[in-house]
Parts: sequence; C-alpha cells; structure tokens
Amino acid sequence: MFKIPFEIPANQNVQAVEFVPGNRSLMHHANYAVQSVGPEIDINTGQDYVLSDQFLTNLQEFQPLMQHVAYYGGWIPGASKQEFPAGIGFTMPKRGVILLTAHYGPSGVDTTDWSQIKLYFTKTPITREIQATSIGSGGLGTIDPPLVIPADSVKKFQVQLKTSTDLSLLYVWPHMHLIGKRFKAWATTPEGKQIPLVSIPEWDFRWQESYQFRHLTLIPKGSVIQVEGTYDNTANNPNNPFSPPKPLYHRI
Repeated sequence: MFKIPFEIPANQNVQAVEFVPGNRSLMHHANYAVQSVGPEIDINTGQDYVLSDQFLTNLQEFQPLMQHVAYYGGWIPGASKQEFPAGIGFTMPKRGVILLTAHYGPSGVDTTDWSQIKLYFTKTPITREIQATSIGSGGLGTIDPPLVIPADSVKKFQVQLKTSTDLSLLYVWPHMHLIGKRFKAWATTPEGKQIPLVSIPEWDFRWQESYQFRHLTLIPKGSVIQVEGTYDNTANNPNNPFSPPKPLYHRI
C-alpha cells in the first residue's frame, strides 16, 4: 500500500477518474481510496508504503489517515477512464492522502512501475455524490456456498444483498480471476420484477471493463441484488494457471 499525500488550494469537483498503469505486464490490479484528512494530522511524515508481508503489522501507521473516504476506485485489465454524467461525481478534498494498493504479478527480472491516477476536475457543481460498493469477496454479502473450488470441477457461486434504501446505479464492474467462466447480476424488486444488470457468458480476465448504463438504473428499497459467478477449475480451461488443476479458494 502506497501513501500519496496531497494539498490543493480548495476542494474540487471531480467528474472523471483514470488509473494509468505504468507497467501493464506487471500490474495485476489496483485499488485506491481518496481520504480526507484534517489539519491536526501530519500527512507527510512516516512511511510512504507498506509491503504486503508487513501490511498487518504496519497498518496502524496508516489508520489515522483513514478518516473519511471521498472516493474508492480501482483498475483491472481492460478498464478505462471512469466518467460521470454532469452533476454526478465526488468532491476532492483540499487536503488528504490517496491510499493506493497495487498488486503485481511475478517477474523474472528486476523491473519498475510508474503508474498514475488522473483526476479530472469540473466547474459544474456536484449535486449527487457517487458512492462505490463492493459485493462479494472482500465486500458486502455472503458467498454461497463458501468460495472453495475443488480441482477438476465447474462450480457456481451466488451472493445476495437486500437494499435498505433506493439506489440509482450508474455502472457495474464485474471481477473474477483466470478460472472465471460466466458472470451475471440482476435485481429483483419487492413486487417481483427482475432488473437485469450485467451478463457475461464468456468471461475474459484480460478485458474487465466497467459497464455504464445509458440512464441511471433505479433499484427500489427492499430489492434483492443477486450476483452469480461460475468458475471452471478443470484442465479444459486454457486460462487455468495450474496444471494439473489444484483446489482453489477465496480470491483466486
């Protein structure tokens, strides 16, 4: 996890965000949070980054910086710039840090990465603040059955989440790894109406784009959002990183 402190003259309205990986052959995926931090905390002292094997030990140093999340985003292969309609976006605080978690794949030689996060400001007032919610592994909801995929098996998993308020969906961003086979998500209203959200019958790990709706999609309060992922952990899957296949679990 990297700590990127910033101070700008005033809060800014943000209408688009773009993560630009510097070394695409090395970068597996990235997550980042724009954190607003008050003046009582020095954002420039301390460590600039924490390695994964030190993360739990040293996370306490970054904990005071996690006061208020203004925006949470990420990058996965195939992703492009996130642009929001006029009047929708988030407010970039004038002072804070960006906490960037970068996940790298293996490399046989010493190499470097110079990735960037680009924020596009606008003078148009933000009347609706965007919020990002993750469903599934590491997010909301419980995966059913537990995410354990035996070797030489094709297995389906589901997550359900009941909404506690009306939601206006701007986009959905599916994510699975190399043994992903199919992905589907939909919502069912209290009246039983189904609202399709996304369907990917042939999953491609190298093209994990976000899917923005033509218009904001209303999900009424009390609806159930259902996410369904199918995984192919067999030798017939040419993308399976293990030969022969081996049991997988959690975030593989």
